[in-house]
This record gives sequence, C-alpha cells and structure tokens, in this order.
Amino acid sequence: MEYRSVSIQELRARTEVPEDTTSQNQKDSGESFADLFEQYQANQRFKVGDIVNGRVLSISKDYVVVDIGYKSEGQIPISEFRDDEGEVTVAEGDIVEVYVDQADEDDDALVELSKDKAEKLRIWDQISLACERDELVTGKIVARVKGGLSVDIGVKAFLPGSQVDIRPIRNLEKFINQEFEFKVIKFNKRRGNIVLSRRVLLEKERASLKAKTLKLLEEGAVLKGTVKNITEYGAFVDLGGIDGLLHITDMSWGRVNHPSEMVQVGDEIEVKVLKFNPETERVSLGLKQISEDPWIHAESRYRVGDRVAGKVVSLTDYGAFVELEEGIEGLIHISEMSWTKRVKHPSKMVAIGDTVEAIVLDIDSKNKRISLGMKQIEPNPWTLLHERYPVGTRILGKIRNITDFGIFIGIEEGIDGLVHISDLSWTQKIKHPSELFKKGDEVEAVVLNIDVENERFSLGIKQLTPDAWEAEIPQKYTIGRLVRGKITKIHDFGAFMELEPGVEGLIHVSEMSIARVDSPADVVSEGQEVVAEIISVDREERKIGLSLKHVDEGDTPDNSSYLEKQGKSTASLGDVFGDQLGAFRGDED
Repeated sequence: MEYRSVSIQELRARTEVPEDTTSQNQKDSGESFADLFEQYQANQRFKVGDIVNGRVLSISKDYVVVDIGYKSEGQIPISEFRDDEGEVTVAEGDIVEVYVDQADEDDDALVELSKDKAEKLRIWDQISLACERDELVTGKIVARVKGGLSVDIGVKAFLPGSQVDIRPIRNLEKFINQEFEFKVIKFNKRRGNIVLSRRVLLEKERASLKAKTLKLLEEGAVLKGTVKNITEYGAFVDLGGIDGLLHITDMSWGRVNHPSEMVQVGDEIEVKVLKFNPETERVSLGLKQISEDPWIHAESRYRVGDRVAGKVVSLTDYGAFVELEEGIEGLIHISEMSWTKRVKHPSKMVAIGDTVEAIVLDIDSKNKRISLGMKQIEPNPWTLLHERYPVGTRILGKIRNITDFGIFIGIEEGIDGLVHISDLSWTQKIKHPSELFKKGDEVEAVVLNIDVENERFSLGIKQLTPDAWEAEIPQKYTIGRLVRGKITKIHDFGAFMELEPGVEGLIHVSEMSIARVDSPADVVSEGQEVVAEIISVDREERKIGLSLKHVDEGDTPDNSSYLEKQGKSTASLGDVFGDQLGAFRGDED
C-alpha cells in the first residue's frame, strides 16, 4: 500500500483563509470588498465553538482586534500571531479564521476569540481526513516524555518508544528536533489523543529493500552497506533490508584491537560477502578481502638479513610484535633483544608505539610469520671475547651471583663467566659454593672456554694452582704407608677417613678387620682417629684405598714404630700404578 505524506505546513495551509474569494463578476459590477464583507457578516450566524472568518481592525501591543460581524468586536492575544522569530504575521484589514471562544448576546463586551484554537481544530479535521485516506503525516520530535517521544504534527502527538525504530532504542533523546514521516495508528479527537508510529514505515521500507538485496546476495559479491552497530567482536552492516556481520578478524589484514578503529556507526563501506545462508539469512562479510593479502608477496619484499623498521604494536611475555606494513607483523623474541642484557620482559626494552629497527632472521609466509632480531643491529660482543680473553687468561672480577652449580663472575657489562662447582677446588668436596664465597667477593679465575654460539664463558679457580693429584698426592701418599686421620663418614660399604683437608681415603668394609665385619659402624665411629695403611692410589679416579686389618695384625704401633714404618716405605710411582693399583675397590659408588 502506498502512503501519501501530509506535512505540518500542508495541514496548516489547508486551514488558511483565501486572501480574496471575490469573483471576477463581482469586481466587474463595482462592488467593493468591504461591501461584500459587510453582506457576509450580516448573513453570518454563529455560536461558541464555531470557526468563523473575521477582519483585523487594529493591532496593539498585546492584542489583535477582529471584527466577526458581531455587535461587538473580538480580541485575540498578539502572541497567537507571532512566528518563531517573534515577528507579527498579520496586518490591519487581513481576513483571519478564528474560533469563537466566548460570546454573550446580552453583553456588549468584546468577544473572546482564538486563532490557535481555530488552527488546531482545522488540523484535527485534516488529520482525521488523513487517517481516512491512509495518508502519512510529517512531524517534528520536540521532547522526551514518559514511554516515548512527543511529536508536533500541528498538534501534539505521542510516539511510543517501541514505535521509534525497528530495533529498541536506548537513547531516545538523539531523535529530538528531527523531522520524520509517521503513520497515525491511533486517533481519538474527542480525547485529543493521537498515537504515531515510525516503525511501521521502516519495516515496510526494509521489506522492500530486503527483497532487492536478496537477489544480489551471493558469496563473493561486493556490496555497499551502512554500519548500524558496533560490538567488541565486530560491526553489523545494513546491506539494504538485511544485516551482515563484519567480524573484527575480517576488517584488516593487520592488527585491530577494537572495531571502532576501523569503522564508525553511520559509515558507508564496501564489503565482500564471505558466507550467506538463505535459510537463516545470516550473512558474513569481509572488509580486508576487498584488497590483496599482503603475505602473498612477503617473501619477495622481506629477505633474511634485511634491515627493516616498524612500529611496536603488541607486547607479550616472550617478545614484541612489530608492524612492518599493514597486515604484516614480525616477532622480536625476548632472546633476540640484547646480546648482553638478561631481558626479563620486552617492556624493559621497548614500548607500544615505539619505532624500532631490526634484522630479518627468518620468514615463513605460509604460516604468516617473520622472526626479527634487535640485537643483530649491533656487533656481537661475544665474537670479540676470543681476542680479548684467550683461553688461559687470568681475570679478576666480582661475584655477581651464586647458584647450586657454581658462581658467576662479572667479565664485562652484561657478560658473566661461570665457575662450575667442580672447578672450584682440586681436592675439596664442596656441597655448595656459598661454603667458600659470597656475592660481591672479588676473585681471580682462569679462562677455560668461550662458547660464542651458546653465549657461555667458562672459568676455573682451581686451575690457578697445580693439580695436587698430579704433582703432590701420588708422591706424598705411597702404597704401604701408614697414615693417621679421622673418620668423617660411614656407609654400608665402608668408612671415609680424612688424610688432610680436601683429601680422603676409603676403608672398605672388607679391609676393616681380618674377621668378618657386617657393618663398618661395628668397627669405627664418626670422629674417631685411626691409623690405616695405604693399599691403593688411583690418580685418574682421584681415590685412595686404605686398610685397617693389616694394622690390626699386631699391636697398634707407637709413635716410633709408626714413623719407622713410614720411613721404610719406598714405594715408587711405578709401584703406585703397578700391581697394587687393582687392589683399590672403588665400592664407595
């Protein structure tokens, strides 16, 4: 059904009195307009509530005096004749249509008239006629009222909130002072009640547009639409009677944190139909698909070793993402940010929005990944360490950190050397480096190895002195010699005896007595001082084997016999590594 629209101006125009209704014949007969008007007044009969024509006699500051042919004139407040700018719109002699508000035939007082009431009554008649003809009316939304909006269509009308738009509107105030077409859905002149609807018109218009749009909808089609709503995950686009979803991931080949970065409500955009389900009428749209995927030619634009620049767009615990161009990002892993600094988080090196330079380390266009390195912009200081610190160089530095496995000594800014716990002493068995050192101590060490690829600098402290097991212990502790020491540890397989600080020997359970021994604890105890005979020395394994049963064959020697026996010991290095070498059991493992 087609609607015909009637505006406020047209309704008001229909109520205006023609300026001159005198026929040409009357003019030709010589009758004046004043004569005709007097005749009209003489024949006029009216009562309160009638709408009649009158002539403006005079205009004062407050009133307009109008002659309607009654025995007394009527007056109308001048405010009823002012326009929106406050100008008076009537002049003396004008014919106006007025409403008889009060008139007393027995009273010579002025008749009370109203121009506004006359107009409103005429407009009510015209609205009633518009309803009968199924015509639309045009009005201006003037205020927010309970349950909806107030609309001026010549008279006040009510627009319910549910009838403002197809979808529920939260902010009705945004429609104030806007003009629209409406359909009258309820009209009661007696109660002065008019209810309007804009939704009915929108639904009809939308249905018409939808029918046209459905003919064009197919996957791959490029259409124009208007952004209607924005959410966290995308934007809804009106294609013409039917909405499609433009997901945030389909807005740009690059990174989009929120859809509002790309589109705004009311924007007219061109989109591509990605999916369309005719049954559910669901449409998936794409904006980035209008242009070519930049990764298609990425490998030709970015080669390994190229120096590139980009903006930091995102930070994670493991690195920073850098936008090289729209749609192409590279990752600078945290390990590729500095040669020497131990970077705990990328934010210590860069911030979002920073422009940084980097070197392309690797590119995988299939998986859309580019690996970048910041530290590669500068020379690798590790490659220069070989020249400055050849193997065997002695260095002096402070202990920066102590761990279970060793100590770290500062070599240069950002470069530490590790002294492993095994390289702290030739002879001492160290449980934890903190037994010997504390953080901040200045120590001397020897360069053992520099691994540039793995960025490891190995140092040794025990290497500052000759290996006692190479130069001293084999000559000092010969096979057959009697030695005195304290029992330090007892195990099921035997007991360890300390010969000197850092040097221990093992008394195997089989060497504790000629008689069978079930447990070493039956023979010795921790802290006990005993005399034992050296029965084996293994320089490679750094082990000394001891025996008590040979000492126990006779009485425990006194000092003179003990020293005498030591003096008679003439075992050579050949003896040490000869037949007696196999006597050492090594069962302490």
